[in-house]
Amino acid sequence: MHATGTADPWQLVRHGRDRAGFAQDESLFALANGSLGVRGGLEEDDSPSQGCFLAGVWERSPIAYHERFTGYARNTDTRVPVADASRIRLRLGDVPVQLDDGEWLALERRLDLRNGSYRRTLRWRAPGGGTLEISSERLVALDRPGLLAIRYRVRSIDYRGPIALESAIDTVRTAVTQGDDPRIGAHLSGGLHLDDAHADADVAWLSQRTTHSGIRVVCAQTHRLAADGALAFQGAARTPHGVAQVWAAELAPGSDVVLDKFAAWSWSQPTADASSHPVLLTSAKATLESAGHAGFPSLLADQAGQLAALWRASDIAIDGAPEVEQALRFNLFQLFQSGSRNDQGSVAAKGLTGEGYEGHCFWDAEAFMLPVLATTAPALARHMLAWRHATLDRARIHARELNHARGALYPWRTIAGDECSAYFPGGSAQYHINAAVAWAIRLYVDASGDEAFLRDLGAEMLCETARVWLQVGHYNPRRGGAFCIHEVTGPDEYSALVDNNHYTNRMAQRHLRDAAATVEWLLATHPAEHAALAKRIDLDADEAAQWRHAADAMYLAEDAELGIFPQDDGFLDKPRIPPEQMDDPALRPLLLHWHPLTIYRHQVCKQADTLLALMLAGEDVDAAAKRRNFDYYEGVTVHDSTLSASTFAVLAAETGRAAQAYRYFLDTLRVDLDDLHGNAAHGLHMAAMAGSWLALTWGFGGLRVRNGQPALAPQLPQPWRGYRFGLRWRDTQLRVEVDAAGARYTLLDGDMLDFLHRGEPQRLRKGETLQLAHPAAPAHELKAVVFDLDGVLADTAVLHRAAWQQLAAEIDAPLDEATAERMKGVDRMGSLEILLEHAPRRYGDAEKAELAARKNARYAELIEHLDPNNLLPGARAAVESVRHAGLKTALASASRNAPRLIERLGIADLFDYVVDASHITHSKPDPEIYLAAAAGLGLAPADCLGVEDAAAGIASIHAAGMAAVGIGRADALAEADVLLPNIAAFDIDRIRTKSGPPARLRADAVSLCNPN
Repeated sequence: MHATGTADPWQLVRHGRDRAGFAQDESLFALANGSLGVRGGLEEDDSPSQGCFLAGVWERSPIAYHERFTGYARNTDTRVPVADASRIRLRLGDVPVQLDDGEWLALERRLDLRNGSYRRTLRWRAPGGGTLEISSERLVALDRPGLLAIRYRVRSIDYRGPIALESAIDTVRTAVTQGDDPRIGAHLSGGLHLDDAHADADVAWLSQRTTHSGIRVVCAQTHRLAADGALAFQGAARTPHGVAQVWAAELAPGSDVVLDKFAAWSWSQPTADASSHPVLLTSAKATLESAGHAGFPSLLADQAGQLAALWRASDIAIDGAPEVEQALRFNLFQLFQSGSRNDQGSVAAKGLTGEGYEGHCFWDAEAFMLPVLATTAPALARHMLAWRHATLDRARIHARELNHARGALYPWRTIAGDECSAYFPGGSAQYHINAAVAWAIRLYVDASGDEAFLRDLGAEMLCETARVWLQVGHYNPRRGGAFCIHEVTGPDEYSALVDNNHYTNRMAQRHLRDAAATVEWLLATHPAEHAALAKRIDLDADEAAQWRHAADAMYLAEDAELGIFPQDDGFLDKPRIPPEQMDDPALRPLLLHWHPLTIYRHQVCKQADTLLALMLAGEDVDAAAKRRNFDYYEGVTVHDSTLSASTFAVLAAETGRAAQAYRYFLDTLRVDLDDLHGNAAHGLHMAAMAGSWLALTWGFGGLRVRNGQPALAPQLPQPWRGYRFGLRWRDTQLRVEVDAAGARYTLLDGDMLDFLHRGEPQRLRKGETLQLAHPAAPAHELKAVVFDLDGVLADTAVLHRAAWQQLAAEIDAPLDEATAERMKGVDRMGSLEILLEHAPRRYGDAEKAELAARKNARYAELIEHLDPNNLLPGARAAVESVRHAGLKTALASASRNAPRLIERLGIADLFDYVVDASHITHSKPDPEIYLAAAAGLGLAPADCLGVEDAAAGIASIHAAGMAAVGIGRADALAEADVLLPNIAAFDIDRIRTKSGPPARLRADAVSLCNPN
């Protein structure tokens, strides 16, 4: 495998010093080890968003209600910033350095994904003269729970004089206060308080404690100096907010000073008393001593070794898209480093990269993150589930709070195992959390073979959580005795307190069957453990049978008219949101603009529950039904959740929606890298990052689990030449490689692996490779032709050119033939941007809007002079021939004036559906316009043929999964599947014999330019 392009798949690099982007960069360059997280700020900068976090350090605050009812959550837990030991301030002479007072000449940040280190270099000129190059490299040790190591260097470019480095531990940061966005900040009572502190030449430390949760923290630091002796100890002291140690030196041009800093945190369990302080301090000092003895280079080498196992297990490569490979590696690295290395925690929604969601864990840890770790880092997946078992007693208490006499209900959002959501319709009502945990247990055991976990921990969790379903559901005589579940909220929080949420019901069905099967397995294979479990949880002899009966009777409705699964009993009865509001970016996300009741009254999804159910537990649903559900829910989903895109990517790939699959994949791939939801500054979206890996392996790779075995059905996304990923399954390592020829499987580790390829059993032994061709492309019956307008049916391009030429003359912008060719097929604003590339001055957004309106006004004037005589020769006959052949027709024009144009041209009645620029948000070469045309016709894109005269249009057609007919010159339309000199040469009968999937057509580069 090889990659072309400029992106380094192993390095994330950012340049520039725009303060507006600093907080996002601090999230992107955060380092963590599951216990400790350190955001990626600059050591000497006073950024208000820089912070350090410990997964085990949180504060408990009472929830204030004006009206509190039985069972409401009484407290919430919030992860709070701990003492920040990443600080190293500079002084030049006696003057403290304030970076913003000087000149930033260059700044580079670099995350090395091979060794897990963050490096940055700042070239800076002091206000009074003198240039420094300040660089640092840091790591958070993956194999040492609370260790941060920094190598800090200052080199003089032309500065001569004294310099001092003040290495500090600060406690100035407190938790962000919640504003209008409930995803950010907290209403915190108490917090961390500074208890004690000490600083001398060897070590500095301070201790903190929380007010209500009673957690105690010690943070300590020590240093190692370069052997050249350039730095000398100057002093140590307590400061208003912590402790500091100072080293000084003389700098001359070309010389440098280097300081290695080691910081360690240790912390107690909740409700610890003062006697824990000596133990914590001793632990922190021991960590420092061990790290100092090892030294920074050795720690860095150890870090690379820790990551080598991840990169070998994931085994990723993308041929032809290095930027995609880089983003996938980045996402996987962030998820891996956020995973707990012990049984005392899981992965929070933002990992340890920021304060978003108060550090809470949600159901997406099991539904999105654990599936990735189960096949790349199974030990971390086990820790996640072991933590759930450790909080099982809290889940039992939560079930009692909701009036369940037996069983356990896991909280929707939590840190220590208690429900932390004050809004029960969107919190405690999300009973599906139990099913997510149960689903994750089964996946983990299947993938790892860890039956000991199932026996010792998993079985108890499955049984206790399964019990709740029989208490929230009942056999409904009005539904023919089907088992119905009422008043729950699914993952899609834009519907709340509904009956028979499809996701909840389908996942509960899977949960109940798994619980029953586990009890039966335990009885058959481990009777002593079964007896102990039955006694411990008072398991009735017939409970497993009751669970199976409820699962078999589970109500899973299908709408007879639409052929889809309703998201819940009332979902399809509600009105849809008007299209102009669905498409309005100013309303995203809806939860920040509309009262919950307004959202609940509409048929709108934050993410599509039904599709997620089909992704996780839809093996008994046929492909046609999945396609119908995908097409329907795509039209009512606003994707306000960062989880949404990955689900759509996986289902799109499974249902043959290749273009949509790739677009959704890119959306989930770059949620944080491109800050697509505008809140990456508050921490990275771990589940969305996991979703990009699921979109690759579950989507394009077709990975599922069937009867305990991995099942794959790989396909190749059109933009790539090939790709590779690894699958850790039990004691084996499988390499999956996909290119245009097919799929190639190699067993790198383990004696033997049985798996399925497109439903067919396969077996590999160690070192063996199996090459399997892609299935033959299905023969598609052509059902419709989608025509472009400008340059295909009418020479309206002449009118466009005249209008643009007039505007170009008015603003003195050159418009030559090459520029005009680039503007073909591009929407109005896109064309304007091309024209303005060589304009004599820059234009603001308001000015651009005025220029576009001016051009359109002139074009509208010219349109009024059109009549049927302005159709290109053979155009009307071409469209009529398609209709006479019994095929549907559509128009896909980038012009907002298309409806008026076809009226003037006298062909409006020849089209079954018309899409113009007012219906779409992305212009060609994006496939949206052709996808919209196919959807409007009620057809799959592969059943349609597109006709275009511009390269951007051909690309748009192909991206939509259609075959493409090009009208015009071969040199401009080299990618067309069928090439015609003009629309008069269009012969639907000849083209129908050639039409099919684009990849097959392009293989023989059909040309009908000389149809003799």
